[in-house]
Order: sequence, then structure tokens, then C-alpha cells
Amino acid sequence: MNAEQQQQLKVKRVSTRKRPRDSLRSQMTPARKKGTGRDKGILNGSMDDQIPTEFCSDNEDLFGDYDSILGDSSLMAKLDSVEQTARTKDPPQAVDSKPVDNKPVDQPKRGFTELRSLKNTDLQRPSDDHLTDSILDVFKDESFGDLPSAQQLDIEEKDLRTSDILQKDKTSTPLRTKERTSECRTKMGGTNTTEGQTSAGFSKARRSMTDHLKRAMLSNAGAPSNVSRTKVLKEAVVSEEINVAMQAMEKVSTVTTDLGPFFGLPTKVKELIHKLRGINDLYDWQKTCLNLDCVRERRNLIYSLPTSGGKTLVAEVLILKELLCRKKDCLFILPYISLVQEKVRGLAGFGLELDFMVEEYAGSKGRFPPVKRRNKNSLYIATIEKGHSLVNSLIENDRLDNLGMVVVDELHMLGDGSRGAIIEMTLAKVLYMSKTTQIIGMSATLGNIKDIQKFLRAENYTNDFRPVQLSEYVKLSNTIYEVAPKEEDCFKFSRLLNFKYSSSMQQRDPDHIIALVTEVIPAYSCLVFCPTQKNCENVAGMICKYLKEEFLVLKEKEKGVLLRELKASGSGMVCPVLRKVIPYGLAYHHGGLTGAERRLVEDAYSSGVLCLLACTSTLAAGINLPARRVILRSPYVAADFLKRSQYKQMVGRAGRAGIDTVGESILILQDKDTVLLVSAPMETCYSNLTHNEGKGVLSLILSIIGLKASTFVYFSHFHNKYSSVDLTKCDVLYKDLSKGLESLMLNSHLHLLYLVTPYDMIAQCKPDWMAFFRQFSLLSASEQKMSATVGVPESFVARKAAGQTVKKSVNMASVHRLYLALVLYTLLKETNLWSVAERFSLSRGFIQSLLSSSAAFCACVQHFTEEFEEFWPFKSLLAELSKRLSYCVTAELVPLMEVAGVLEYRAKQLFNAGYKTLSHLANADPSTLSNAVENLNKKQATMMVASAKMLLNDKASALQEEVDELLMLLPNLFMF
Repeated sequence: MNAEQQQQLKVKRVSTRKRPRDSLRSQMTPARKKGTGRDKGILNGSMDDQIPTEFCSDNEDLFGDYDSILGDSSLMAKLDSVEQTARTKDPPQAVDSKPVDNKPVDQPKRGFTELRSLKNTDLQRPSDDHLTDSILDVFKDESFGDLPSAQQLDIEEKDLRTSDILQKDKTSTPLRTKERTSECRTKMGGTNTTEGQTSAGFSKARRSMTDHLKRAMLSNAGAPSNVSRTKVLKEAVVSEEINVAMQAMEKVSTVTTDLGPFFGLPTKVKELIHKLRGINDLYDWQKTCLNLDCVRERRNLIYSLPTSGGKTLVAEVLILKELLCRKKDCLFILPYISLVQEKVRGLAGFGLELDFMVEEYAGSKGRFPPVKRRNKNSLYIATIEKGHSLVNSLIENDRLDNLGMVVVDELHMLGDGSRGAIIEMTLAKVLYMSKTTQIIGMSATLGNIKDIQKFLRAENYTNDFRPVQLSEYVKLSNTIYEVAPKEEDCFKFSRLLNFKYSSSMQQRDPDHIIALVTEVIPAYSCLVFCPTQKNCENVAGMICKYLKEEFLVLKEKEKGVLLRELKASGSGMVCPVLRKVIPYGLAYHHGGLTGAERRLVEDAYSSGVLCLLACTSTLAAGINLPARRVILRSPYVAADFLKRSQYKQMVGRAGRAGIDTVGESILILQDKDTVLLVSAPMETCYSNLTHNEGKGVLSLILSIIGLKASTFVYFSHFHNKYSSVDLTKCDVLYKDLSKGLESLMLNSHLHLLYLVTPYDMIAQCKPDWMAFFRQFSLLSASEQKMSATVGVPESFVARKAAGQTVKKSVNMASVHRLYLALVLYTLLKETNLWSVAERFSLSRGFIQSLLSSSAAFCACVQHFTEEFEEFWPFKSLLAELSKRLSYCVTAELVPLMEVAGVLEYRAKQLFNAGYKTLSHLANADPSTLSNAVENLNKKQATMMVASAKMLLNDKASALQEEVDELLMLLPNLFMF
């Protein structure tokens, strides 16, 4: 390379935005780290002849506009000059470049900054060696000149030993090997002694120089002063480059969340949706919604669609993006415990495959604060009340920023009484306390959706998509009319009923329900919504009386299994109505059933064993049980006229995606109801914080004060005095606990049960005074004394049972609370829900609801007492009681009952089948498990196994976190 070429040579960056790493590779790059010319599109020769290199299309330059040391033209010119000088040295100093015939051979002129082809032949090219050595010669004086004399002496003394080591280290000098030296000698036809000595001397000097450089670098690093200025500058440049890169990486990591082609998620997520849900592709509206700008930019969103339109799947995809891409925790709030348990079972499989935790917060389940995990993120699935408590806990422990997303199902429930107020308080706290938590709401169509948008600072997406076409009808007398909003009177004649009624049938079935249901069953499924629980049972019983005997032989074996399962779940008892109607393929479904009975009925209906359910409106808001035809027995829920949202929820169950091509709904009306239906406006949603004398607002203010707000009130009164108990009840609870400490009875559970009986259950029960008196008479003397202490003397109960007037004033709230405590006390002693329900004249479902609510409230009271030093005796007492209330089963079944959706009857089945521990269940094969347990299909078994595995992972993870925390404390302990 002549001087003119050297002056014209410039180092240029391939892109103004990103510097390719291959352009930085020099002659000193080890061979194993270099790519071949073929791989990189680089040919031998000058840089002008090279094929342009192609690089990945990354959009972000990690170094920005920063140029490294290789962009310094003065330094590069100096290096090229050094190289040129080295190439003009005498032949004895570059023996390897001498040809066989001793004639000069033209060598290609290459600068230090040129990229070379790295073919195998290049690795053996003799002319490459002197370049590296000449560069080291230039830095020799500058590197060693400033060394302390002691360091120079140490290097000279160890030179011989170091050179021997370097001779053996082939990876450190890949271009200098004995094999190459031998090959060169062979090509030259041998050398004379002088040449051999010169070559050996040169090699020794070269190795010595390499050793000097390495030793000098190490020694300079430890030298207290006189460090080489060149070395310092080099280290400064490298350090700056690293810092720029790290800052760029941090910036990219906070913005880049795209992990794959499935809406930013890996393809594995799409495969899991197909595997676990049977969904091959998303609906068009779902794709549109997931690609909205507000979704991509993580702004808050409210989206509204008809029932069964697929809203939940969109929320789940967004949750997975937050968990996997942003590595943040998520909270999914659902209105009912049954929905929470169903969702936990459904998402446990995703958690196991994608390595995140699924935690249930319903009833008595859930930890406050949640376990803080270092290596995994968590999806908290919670009821409205538990979700509020969880948010409070995260705020109190300064962990709300770890919550990346809050999803609220049935957001329109903001306008539903006290539960709506809790939703509002939860979202208000998230909005106020965290600027990074995204809120997603799924809602029915509302008239004032813009007001909710302003409250949540959210955008709105609405679509009227339904996977199955819905046809809505009403029945007046014996005529069916189609609902046609475009018609003048909103109705259009459809047909007349074609069913012959006898006079007795007409009297028993004036609304022609039998005619309507027999048009679809047993070939298709049907739901009949009734206004009351008792009406559900009556309708189911009436229909089966007029069905043909051929209904009895359909799926007879499966119906027999269902009846046996119901008997096992009821400790040998079966509801007489269910025993009568199930053989015909019918059943009823309402809150009076136990959880086990409801689950069995739901599963039988979903699998086709049952073809008709007479149910209350709660089924429409709960688990998804679609039907070909939905019949509304009346436009009333109890004495209240149907809300538009309730009506849409019920008729939305018509039409089963993938099974039916059409869905039908028929509303049975009387003449007086017609105007009400037609004129029903679109509902509006209003805040409930101001209702009930403003208790909601008061609760919100008090909770904000308690959640570490910077106020004097907080520091003087509320510091460490907060728990998940409703703050409007805290004062009453504090007084009850304080009074309880004065005369706490510990020879039975009755006193503790009284203290943990939920206040909001009191109004739902009217005592049967004779049953009350009989159970009161069975109490011990100390228990009766405790009753008098809380304000319920025996004389009062006796007078009420006898129907006598009680002149003395008594707190009726305490009376009702003690009555419910007696129900719980009896249930814990006998554990037979059927007999307890009969003894107290209460429904089975109510008693189970009381048990579940008491378990949850007991956990809240336990947290409450932990915040007050004077309540220390309650801590261990309530912890044990909470476990007993949570399951109310024998000790060996408790581990199995922890699995989401496993109730007592199923736990007994699993235990008897040999699956006696959580580990047994987690390691079970779903197919084998399904065959071993009666009436358990493979899908249910798969979700059960996944839930058990998730629980084991959760327990193991919690233990590992504790171990890590202890290990982190050890160094501090040793310091003392």
C-alpha cells in the first residue's frame, strides 16, 4: 500500500445507525471467532473489491451516534504507517515471506484496518506473522518505558518460564505453531543453520515480546503510579463504549416487548390456546381489538360485546403479554367464587407451560401480602372483595408498581350496590397510586360509558359480534312474536303454538312451558330461567310429569352415575326433587344447592347427560352453560323487573358456538309487561360510594389514610393499624374483640365462631326460634354464660320460642349473629351439611355460603388482630380456626381440597383411588386418573393435575424465597 493509497483509505461505518460487529474484527482476532469470507460476503483483496456485507435489520442502534476508538483517523493512520514500515524490513527479519527460488514475490498490500478472508489457506500464509509482531514492537517502548524498575526486573526474570508456557498455549497464538514452521521449511526445501538460528531467534524474540506485553499489562494494572497514558486512554474508551451500550440496552428493554408473531407473544402461546382450549384462530374483532393503538401503547381500555362473544380470550392474551413480555404481575377480578375457581383451573396449564404462577384469591384462599417472587411472575385471580384486599396489601408494602395490569370482568357492576363500591375503590386506588398499571375492563353496553371512560382515563371499543346468530322472541298467550326494533310496535308476528293441552295441563301450565321445551329437548339443550329458587324446583317437577317414557332410556347409565355422585356428595342424601327429575334428563340449578351439587349438575349438562335446567338468573352471570333455546319464565327477578343487562345476559346464553347454527330466546310476557319491555332504556351506571349514607366514601377516605398517606392522622392513629376488613366495620370489630378478651371462652369454638361470623350475613337469616331454643338447650353452662356475655340470655331465646313478648331491649344483630354461630358450631362438630340444614331450617346452599364467608372473614380478622399488640392471643387461635372453616373435612382430605375446584366428594374419590396427597395428584397421568375416578372426564382430569402441579410449584417457590432471604441475612449476622 503506497502513501497515496494509505492517505485515501478511510474507515467507514456500514450504517449511520448501527455499526456491524464484523467490521471491527482485526488481524488479531482469533481464528475461531472469525467468519469465513463466504459466510460474510467478503472476498480476498482490497476493501474496494469487497461485496457489501449484509447485516440484521435491527431498528435500534445500541451505540446511537457514538464512535469508538476505531473511528479515530489519526490513530488508524499511525497504525497503517507502522505496518508499512514493518513490510519494508530486511528479509532475515521476515524469513517466512521468502519464496523457494529465493526470488521476490509480489505480496498484496493490506492495511491494518482491512478485513481479510479467513479461508483455511489464509491461516497458513507466512506473510501474516510480521504484521502482528511489528505492531507489538511499536507499543513495546511505550508500554514498558513507564514501568517501575521492580516490575521490569520481575518481568525479565520470569521471561524464560513464560515463553515456555506460551509455546504450549496454541489458542493464544493461533498463527504460530510448530506445524506451520515445519510446513514452511518443507516448502523452502530446507534452510541453512544461519537461517534456522535467525528464525529461532526471531521466534524467541517474538514470544518474549508477547510475554512482555501480557506481563506489562497485568503489572500496570496493579502499579500505584506511572501507569501508561495509552493504556489509561484505551481503558477509558472501552469503559465509555460499554456504558453507552448498557444505557442503550436498558432503554430498549423497557420499550421492546415483542417476543413473537402472535400479537407479540411466542408461537407457543397460540399452540397452547389450541391445545388447551381447542381454538384454532381468533375472531376478526379479537384481532382488531388486540391491534388497537391503545393496546400497543398500554393505555387503559374498556371493551363491550354481547355475551359469548369471546371477550375473556382477549383479556387472557393481554395478561400473557404482561406476564411474559414485561415480566409484571397481573390481577384478574371476577364477580363470583365459582368463576374464580374455574379460571384458576383453566389457566393453570398455561402457567406450567409458560413458567408463571396462578394464585387463587377467593374465600379463605390468598396470602396478604402475596409472596414476593424473584424468578417468576404471578397471575392473581380474585373475587371483587379479595381483589380489593390484595391491592391494599400491595400498596401498603410498596409493591403496587410490580402489578402491571388489572383486568375487571363485568365492569358494569360498578353500579351494583356495595360490591360496585368496592370495585370503584379498587380502581381508584390503582389509578392514584400507580402510573404504570394498565386497567382493562370488560363491560355490557351502557348508556353512560363515556363517564366510566373519564373515570378510568380509558378508551372504548364496542362490537356487536356473536359467534352464533341470536333470534329473540316473546310469547303473549299462545302467540309467538319476533322482536323487531325496526317495526312500529317493535314486534312482528312469527307463529302460533302447536301443542294440544288438556284442561288439567292448561291449569298446571298456563304459560305453555311444556310446549316450548318439548320443541327442542331431548335433541337440543334448553335453559328455563325462573324468578325464584322455589319456582325452579316446581317447573322442573312439572315438566317431567308430562314427558314421554322414552326420555327415561336416553343416557340411562350416565344418569345413574350422576345420582350416585350426588348421593356420595351429600353423605348418602339426595334431594328428592333431583332424584325425581334427573332420570328424565332434567335438573334445577340455584343458590340452594351445595357447591358439589352445582358442579355435578353443570358437568352433566355440559356433557349432554342433562338436556334441561330450570335455573335462576345467577347462572347467566356465572359459569358459561349455553343452550339452543333459552326461555325466560317471567320478566322479573323476585319482585324486581329485569334490568336490560340481566335480560341480555340471559338471552346471551342462547346458541352454542361450534355446535348450533342459531340460538333462540323466548320471553314469556303478560299484557301488562309489554310496554315495560319495549320502553326499557339502555342502563346507566352510577357510583355507589355515596349510597348507604355515604359509607363508601368514608371507607375510601379511611383506607387512603391507612395506606401510608402522608397525613398527621396516619402517623398518629393509623400507622400499622390497617387490614383487609371493611373499614366501616373496623370500629365494631375492635369493640367486639376487646370485649371478647375480657371473658374469652376457650373450652369450645363457639365464642371464636361468634367473633368471625360475618356482619353482612346477619340480614340474610331469620332465626327459627324453636330450633334456636333446642340447640341453645344443648349448650354447656360455660357456653350459655358466653351467650349472655354477648347479649343473648337464655330467657330471651325461651320467650321467643314460646311466642311471648319480650319487654327487655336486646340487640337483635347480636341475636342473629349468635344463631349463625350456632349453625357453624354444629356443622364443625357433625360435618354433615344435610342434617344441619334440616335442623336449622336452612337451605344447604346458604349454610355452605355461610361456611365459606366465615372462613374468609376469619382470615381477615386474623390479619386485623396482627396489627394490634393487645390482640396477640387471637393470632394462633384464628389461624387454626380458619383452616377448619375453609374445608370442614377430615384431616387427610385437606391437602386434596386445596386444589382448585376439588370439593369434599371429589376429594374422597381421589383419596379412595389412591391419590392421597398433592404430590400423588400432581404426578398423575390424566388418562389414568380419568379412568380411576368415576364421572371424571379427561379434560377435567387434565385441569386437576395442572392445578395440583401449580400448587406444588407455589409451595416450593415460597420456600425457596424464604431460603434466599435467610441466606441474604447471613453475611449481616456474621458481621456481629
